[in-house]
Amino acid sequence: MLNKLQAIDKMNRMGRHRRPFLFVVSFDQNANLVLEPPDIQNAGVLYMIGQYTNVDRNEAPDLPEKIEFKATPVSFKIYKNAFEKVQEHLHHGNTYLTNMTFPAHVETNLTFEQIFYHAQAPYKILLPGKVVVFSPEKFVITETDHIRSFPMKGTIDARIPDAHNKVLNDPKETAEHHTIVDLIRNDLNLVARQVYVRSFRYIDHLKTNQKELLQVSSEVVGQIGPEFYDHLGTNLFELLPAGSISGAPKKKTLDIIKDVEPHERGLFTGVFGFFDGRTVESAVMIRYMEIKNRQVLYKSGGGITVASQVALEYQELIDKIYVPIV
Repeated sequence: MLNKLQAIDKMNRMGRHRRPFLFVVSFDQNANLVLEPPDIQNAGVLYMIGQYTNVDRNEAPDLPEKIEFKATPVSFKIYKNAFEKVQEHLHHGNTYLTNMTFPAHVETNLTFEQIFYHAQAPYKILLPGKVVVFSPEKFVITETDHIRSFPMKGTIDARIPDAHNKVLNDPKETAEHHTIVDLIRNDLNLVARQVYVRSFRYIDHLKTNQKELLQVSSEVVGQIGPEFYDHLGTNLFELLPAGSISGAPKKKTLDIIKDVEPHERGLFTGVFGFFDGRTVESAVMIRYMEIKNRQVLYKSGGGITVASQVALEYQELIDKIYVPIV
């Protein structure tokens, strides 16, 4: 693993020489991987990042006849205690939005390799024996002269009557999404020019092994030049951690997260992506499972605002514990 300065330096050098590499950056940015294609294979890392992959989908292992997946989330009492601490900070004006997460213990007959191959998600990565991610959330995508980010905020059970309109018209969800889009726009202004919101609050439909979910996203775009890739590591780290999984204002909210979350996030809510020598495609590490002390943990969470209701936020944390295998 590389620390922050080592990762930035290596990504900058490879960006200047337009050499392809895979990157994995932890939430605190101090436990990172930057791997060229031969090193990716040697490490046994598997990835599917949009159009980029190092696996043959035809080699997917068979699934068990009946999938077993049981999650035991953090207790409501523990969650409520942390929620109330966040509310104190919100009411004192220390934060406007805080993304709070917790681990759940999972019992399943699925292997991480089976989950990696069969999970229906555009962004997936497997670190053998450690972590599997099947993320629906893009981080940034670059083209020759543009950078795009896709903040995702707002989740609802698709089976709820009129769910589409309810999630779009919910005042709390609307305020939360506005806050994150504004934060991402400010972040992109650090590395790009003429930043604007191209698409605001569109719906993605996700199918899981347990239910169907609707999630709300937006698209923020800015202009970049060749110099962006000459300082690729510096520019990507300038945007971290992702606003959608931290909060606003970012610096103070990160302090609050350290105070209220009783666990280290590790790679959870970090980012991973691939640079092909010309462009970058990357994602946020949500929908995340890890093996720790021989136990399987699934980490999830959601954004807390002054309008949040503790029971609904606790339920959202639970709703996000799923594998998208249908």
